Amino acid sequence: MPIRILAFVVSLLALTAPAFAADNHDIKGLYLLTDYPAVTVQPGTTSTVNLKLRNYALAPERLSLSVSGVPQGWTATLLGGGQPIAAAMPATDDSVSLDLRLDVPKDAKIGTHTLTVNADGATNHISLPVAVSLAKELPAKLTLAPQLPELRGSSRSSFEYTLTIKNDSGKKLLVSLAADAPKNFDTSFTEAYGTQQLTAIPVDAGKSKDVKLKVSPPDTVDAGHYAVTAHIAAEDARAEAKVALDVTGEPKLTLAGREGLLSARATAGKESTVPIEVTNTGTAPAENVQLAANAPTGWKITFEPKSVDRIAPNEHKEVQALIRPPGKAIAGDYVTALTASARGETGSANFRVTVTTSTVWGIAGIGIIGAALLIMVGAVARFGRR
Repeated sequence: MPIRILAFVVSLLALTAPAFAADNHDIKGLYLLTDYPAVTVQPGTTSTVNLKLRNYALAPERLSLSVSGVPQGWTATLLGGGQPIAAAMPATDDSVSLDLRLDVPKDAKIGTHTLTVNADGATNHISLPVAVSLAKELPAKLTLAPQLPELRGSSRSSFEYTLTIKNDSGKKLLVSLAADAPKNFDTSFTEAYGTQQLTAIPVDAGKSKDVKLKVSPPDTVDAGHYAVTAHIAAEDARAEAKVALDVTGEPKLTLAGREGLLSARATAGKESTVPIEVTNTGTAPAENVQLAANAPTGWKITFEPKSVDRIAPNEHKEVQALIRPPGKAIAGDYVTALTASARGETGSANFRVTVTTSTVWGIAGIGIIGAALLIMVGAVARFGRR
């Protein structure tokens, strides 16, 4: 058994050894690489081709860099770390990043030109051909992507989405902005860090720019999920992105007397009962509705009940306002404000209260005047005889 196990292990190692060797040292040498060995540029522009000088399992060596086959009037510059370079030295099993910058004159002839990037050392000579095709105009290409495609809030919230516009064209584009939203939803575009509303924005070739899409639903919108589509366009290029908003329900309170009346009558010094209807016209239940009043000085206003536990959407509950003007109140019209509030939602209404004085005081006043007249007549009759 031990001999069989040993034989199995040796066989397994023999099978896996070539794989390890292939992974480590199957590739050896210096290579000039690029992701895009054939590119298209427009005359009168500057283009950059990314290169990589790779060393597989060789000792470091100084390599002189050059570009051959450059058409007359063109400028081809090799850059490393953003600076023009003439040589590079990649370490063993490492690479050096390079850029080939091409400045093409406006009068360059349309066609395809092959430029060759060379790396020459004492023992190694490598080259990479790059085909450069000239075209009068590159087709416009746009992409549009939202950073946060779904937001949640109430009907009184403003939903703001950051959208990234990318211009993959070879020239600067003036990009128009538009949005499709449900009926009565307001939409507008602004710069990412500004408040000025936009209908179009310029985007440089190969660059990206952020804009904000602001969506405001109407106050009367029902709770639910709503979709908005943003559109961008420039020349023949089009792009769109979908965003969504989840609108949560919200109560909305109103107050009035029966049949919508906003007036009442009260007697000075007496408590009068006025029925008040509290209505929820919102899209969510109003919980723990508290009632309050702002009345003239000396007045006393309470409610029965003092609060309402719950008012469902499109439902109303009746409470009684107990109003007592002061006993010395002068007859006339007074204004008092009644308020209902729940979860930050407040509804209020101004009531006109007509105050009358008590008839008891009128009778008492007449009695006093009569008694005064009798006393005066008696005094005249008595003292007048003398």
